[in-house]
Formats: sequence, C-alpha cells, structure tokens
Amino acid sequence: MRLFKHLYRSRLALVVQSIVTGFLVGLVISSLRMALGQTHILRQALYAYLKEAPPKMTLSWIVVLIAGGALIGLCAKFRPLIRGGGVPEVKAHLQKRLKLRWRTELPLKWLCPVMAISAGLSLGWEGPSIQLGAYVALAVLSLFKRGEASQHVLVCAGSAAGLSAAFSAPLSGVLFVIEELTPSLQPLFLACMMGASIAADAAAGLFFGLKPAFDFRAVGVLPYAALPWLVLLGVVCAFLGDVFKRLIYAGQDFYKKLPVPELFHPIIPLLVSVPIGFFLFDATGGGHELIKMLGTEDWTPRLLLIFLAVKLSFGALSAGSGTGGGIFIPFLSSGALTGTLFGLVLIHFGLIDADFHLNFIVLGMAGFFASVVKAPVTAIVIVLEMTANMNHLMSLVAVAFSAFVVSELIASPPIYAVLFNRLLRREAPHAT
Repeated sequence: MRLFKHLYRSRLALVVQSIVTGFLVGLVISSLRMALGQTHILRQALYAYLKEAPPKMTLSWIVVLIAGGALIGLCAKFRPLIRGGGVPEVKAHLQKRLKLRWRTELPLKWLCPVMAISAGLSLGWEGPSIQLGAYVALAVLSLFKRGEASQHVLVCAGSAAGLSAAFSAPLSGVLFVIEELTPSLQPLFLACMMGASIAADAAAGLFFGLKPAFDFRAVGVLPYAALPWLVLLGVVCAFLGDVFKRLIYAGQDFYKKLPVPELFHPIIPLLVSVPIGFFLFDATGGGHELIKMLGTEDWTPRLLLIFLAVKLSFGALSAGSGTGGGIFIPFLSSGALTGTLFGLVLIHFGLIDADFHLNFIVLGMAGFFASVVKAPVTAIVIVLEMTANMNHLMSLVAVAFSAFVVSELIASPPIYAVLFNRLLRREAPHAT
C-alpha cells in the first residue's frame, strides 16, 4: 500500500495521467473536427439547393437560424465562460481569477461551436479545442486527488493537447501554452505537456485518420533575393493584423451598445451569414476550406480583396456576438488571403517566379499569427506543422520576425492579453 501511494504521488504518475488526458482530449477534439467537416458539406449542399429553391425555403432556413441563434445565446447566458475562443478563459482559471465548471460547460463548449460554425459564422474550433482540453483535464482530476501544482500542470497539458489535436501539431500546442498560458519551463512540466500533445495527436490519427490541417508540401524554397519582399510582407501583415484586432474589439463593443438582449446577439451574425452564403459562400465558416482553395484555384486581386474585407468584418461580427467559437482560423485565413494577394502583385510585376505563389499563402498565415498573437516562435512552428513542410523555414522566420517587430513599433498589444482583460471586466461581478 505504501508503495502504491508513493507511485501514485510520483512525478511519473503525473506524466502518465497527462498522457491519458491527452488521449481523451484527442478523441473529443477529433469528434469536433469531424462533426464540423460533415456539417460544412451539408451547408454547402444546402446553399446550392436554396439558390434554385422557392423563396419560402430560404425563409425556412432563416427561421432555423433564428432559433439556433437563440439557443446559442441561451447556452451563453447559462454558462458565460463558454463564450468566445477559450484561451482567456483557461488563463483566468489557471490564475484562479475564474472557475471553469467542466460538468456543464464541456458539452456546451462542444455543441455551441458546432452550431455556430456549421451555420456559417466566421469562427474557428482551435480556441475552443484548448478550452475543451482544459475541461477534459478537470474531468480527469475529478477522479484523482492531486495537489495544486499538479492540477495546474494537468490543465496546461490538456490545453496543449487540445491545440495539438485541432491542428495535428503537437509541438505547437506546447509552445502556445508556454507563451500564452504559463511561463513554466520545468522539465516535468514540459514532459507532461509533450506527452499529452503527442497522445492527442496519436488519438486523432489512430481512430479518425486525421492529418495536418493543410497540405502545402509542394512549397519550394524562395531565393535569398526575395528577402526584402518577405520583410515587406511582414510589415503588411503587422498593419493588417492590427486592423483585425481592432475590428474584434469593435465587434465586442458594438454588441455592448446594442439595445438588444444578449440572448439574441448570435442571431445577428447568423442572419448576415445568409446573403454571404449565397454570394460568397467560401467566406462563411472558419476558413479551413478557403485556405485550401487558395492553393488550388486561380484568384484575381479584386476577388481576394473582397474576400479579405468580408473575412475581417464578418469575423468581427461573429466573434463579438458571444458565440462559442475562436479566432484562430479566421485570422489565419485573413493572413492567407493577404499573402496570396501580396504574391500575385509580386508575380504581376515580375519580382518573383509564378511557381512560388503557394509560398505566400503559408507566409501570410505566419505573418498574421506573429502580429495578432505576438508569439513569433509559435507562429513559425505551427505553420511548419500544419503544412508538413520544412522547406520554407527561413522565409517563415523573416516574415514572422518582421511582423512581430513592426507590431511592437506600432504598439499593437497581443490579442489574447486584451481579450483576457476584457473577460475579467465582464465576469468580475460573477467571479467566484
């Protein structure tokens, strides 16, 4: 018995629990990804049908969206911490500023993003995946008695596993948690997060066959002569990333001033999604499919500008409404659009070869990540893991570094720091 207690309280036991937690997180997030993949296909078929169907069918769909929006609003009213992406909420829990309740919030945090993104809102599942990972860790902790420090480690491990499973990017999950949620670099802490992240990625691949989020393995190596253009792309991403952040904050402020009960806020972007779905369908949803399309179809600069403007504005309207979706993929898709447009301009003026157009999709994502999140190392690693290609490492470093430096010069704070402070102000009267 004494040996059992010793083993149970040992550092090795904590690592094992982290691996088990990561595996469970992988199953939960994989089910989320698969549900959203299937509903995207259904929504695509629905809008193709509605274009040819009588107007009353569109009205029926609008009624469904109103009911769905009210349900999402009701869930958010019942459990306010399921709103938004999830990163600030997990950080507040780790700092003991707010308390996550996994029994009621976990199922709602899974359901609300599925409902919102499936209906067409410009939101992502990656932030919610981090919060879902934390909930799974809390569920595991409810079965085992652990000290405060160990609880902190396991929640961080679950969060890292959530991002790992969302992007099939285990190293990025660890780096993101270190840069955004906790500064710890202790060996045990890293071992637990790595174990959980790898287990989550393994669960996703073993049971669901999920692969890296994007396939850009055909990306070549840009010549060193392109370095000035890479720096310039970073500058562009820094300014547009700042625009993205300001629009997100403006979206939140818009709903605060709106003389409409919070319960009905999600209905507004859901109604806006209908005309966008008819005329710019690929601008709806998070943006995964849009990023993939940028690498396979020809786009004109005018169309890219239209899509970028819609993604920026509709993303802010969606995120500000208090639905349970994240901003990861919306800002990555905005970065991909920016990079594609920038690359087309360079190709048009003969400044780079047309064979490198794929590079700028990837580089734009890294530049936006470094500008919006202000985490350049994670920006580089997450894009490398998402695209399963190491050929563009030097280019990624140049763009991410440039975007980060310029965002510092223009005093553009990291988005999650601002959202964290806004969350605390919002929930201060209800904090326990």
